[in-house]
Amino acid sequence: MEMAGDFGPLLVNVIKALAVLVVGWTVAGIVARLVRNQVNKHPELDQTLGNFAASIVRWAIRLMVLVAVLGVFGIEATSLVAMMGAATLAIGLALQGTLSDLAAGFMLILFRPYKLGQYVDIGGTSGTVVDLNLFVTELVTPDNVQIIMPNGQAWGSVITNYSAHDTRRVDFVFGIDYGDSADDAMKIILDLARADERVLGDPEPWAKVTNLGDSSVDIGVRLWCKADDYWNLKFDMTKTVKEAFDAKGISIPYPHSVEIHKDG
Repeated sequence: MEMAGDFGPLLVNVIKALAVLVVGWTVAGIVARLVRNQVNKHPELDQTLGNFAASIVRWAIRLMVLVAVLGVFGIEATSLVAMMGAATLAIGLALQGTLSDLAAGFMLILFRPYKLGQYVDIGGTSGTVVDLNLFVTELVTPDNVQIIMPNGQAWGSVITNYSAHDTRRVDFVFGIDYGDSADDAMKIILDLARADERVLGDPEPWAKVTNLGDSSVDIGVRLWCKADDYWNLKFDMTKTVKEAFDAKGISIPYPHSVEIHKDG
């Protein structure tokens, strides 16, 4: 009975601590969402800043909640600061990767090499940016695979932002047979390009003979379009040019292999 009495106050403190933890974590999430929504109401600010500010608020509240939980067990904030000061070196060594990600997160939000909704390649990993918070960048690939990348790795990598500009250039190479007219082929391609509303008139569509291959005359094509139209235009134009070549009798050659037989 005496042992049960000794554990009574501890049990009460554990229940209080859990209550503080649950309520605090919930409040952190609610306040973070409010901050994100308020920032995103301003059209001059992009959603990347809203997510980052929400992440800062969420972790700040969680830190205060943890201090409050320790207070339930009689550990005062001043004592906690003293303990953390004594363990600064150990904590710094243990969390150096996390602190690096935190610092990189601030650099990413300051220089903004990418924003939410943009399609990027970071160190060979491609996807659409769906979140940027204090520690990680979240990408989603075209086939809906989630990729979580530490901010330190993102900041230290080569970043290719395919959505940074409103327009993009679509490049093609069409090979035709040596017996066909390159001028006719280029005219077909340019006529199709000018007839497509997605192709911009400035810069003008461009088609030139760029290479004389082993089995084909290669025609390089450069078309400009809005960034959002890039992939659809690339796929549609490839199909349309092939069908037009077939209708006009222009051949698209393919490599042939010749077997050499030796007698004897």
